[in-house]
Amino acid sequence: MGLNDTVAAERPHISFFGVRNAGKSSVVNAVTGQELAVVSEVRGTTTDPVKKTMELLPLGPVVIVDTPGIDDEGDLGGMRVKKAKQALGYTDIAVLVVDAVRGLSDYDRGLIAEFEGRGIPYLTAYNKSDLLEGDVPEPDEKSIYVSAKNGSGIYELKEKIARIIGETAHDKRLVADLLTPGDTVVLVVPIDSAAPKGRLILPQQQTIRDILEAGCIANVCRDTELKETLSALAKKPRLVITDSQAFGRVSKDVPDDIMLTSFSILFARYKGELKTLLGGVSALDRLKDGDTVLISEGCTHHRQCDDIGTVKLPRWVEGYTKKHINFEFSSGTGFPDDITKYALIIHCGACMLNEREMMSRIERAVNAGVPMTNYGMTIAHVHGVLRRSLEPFPDMLKIIE
Repeated sequence: MGLNDTVAAERPHISFFGVRNAGKSSVVNAVTGQELAVVSEVRGTTTDPVKKTMELLPLGPVVIVDTPGIDDEGDLGGMRVKKAKQALGYTDIAVLVVDAVRGLSDYDRGLIAEFEGRGIPYLTAYNKSDLLEGDVPEPDEKSIYVSAKNGSGIYELKEKIARIIGETAHDKRLVADLLTPGDTVVLVVPIDSAAPKGRLILPQQQTIRDILEAGCIANVCRDTELKETLSALAKKPRLVITDSQAFGRVSKDVPDDIMLTSFSILFARYKGELKTLLGGVSALDRLKDGDTVLISEGCTHHRQCDDIGTVKLPRWVEGYTKKHINFEFSSGTGFPDDITKYALIIHCGACMLNEREMMSRIERAVNAGVPMTNYGMTIAHVHGVLRRSLEPFPDMLKIIE
């Protein structure tokens, strides 16, 4: 992936919901102009959410999601319904596809309640409008009549979705708002056995791009060359951003008059709720023998022998707490349904999750009364540099004082 690509986690996720045979998949195909979803007269053809990353005019870069029918039956059907509801966790805009002839079902009304309860912007697309007798009703703010068969109303549906995207877009920045044009930023990128061959990982790419777009200068080095890099710079850098795994060493090499933070902490602010995640880090000091801690990653990758999530973090946490802790792990979309048994959740920076899904996980933790923090803050805390890593965010320092 290049620096010019819009990653899936940064694209609006537009999910299509509805009962079986409402024509969900047909509407998806009509909207995208592709045979994205399998269409059949057999009820329940869509068995798992189907995601497609694409450029779609007039919407721009998006992720289109076709979900299983919300009214599926039986044991297997129940699993499909569960998958469909899981999609609500990462849905930025929902399109409820309803059979225009049959009208709203109780399942549809239940979905609308879910959308409203979760604050998800939504539209109701009444499909099969070509089968209606008489005049097709005029669209309103929340609904539109379409026909996947003859294409009527599909362009207007896309216009409505584009309008919602424009209304809900925000201008949050990863690091640019902390900088002034002309500032120098040093990014510390350790190269070890877990590093991808021949490329930078996504958080590093996105941070470099944001620095450049802010009119600033990005210097990239390994932790082993950090001292030399800082000495060679004619101008003192505004900020040093490090991979969290190198916090211990890097904090010793960066002078106190240069601000220091990590990619993970920047992403905690960008993708989630920094204040809540910071509040959760104090739970490390309350862990007891036998407590269970969940370490959760938003992506799936091949585990290395010294993997940060499954090896290094457990070692650092037990070394810091001097307690025997039970660790459980999740990755990708496999965030547990029941989180009440955990004394603490330590989450990754969520570069592969969209903001909606990360906020959904944080909200679930808050509602369950389970403290939640992230990799960067955990590593900074156990290395005694948490306060220093928060210097770029003065409002956050008050929380730990």
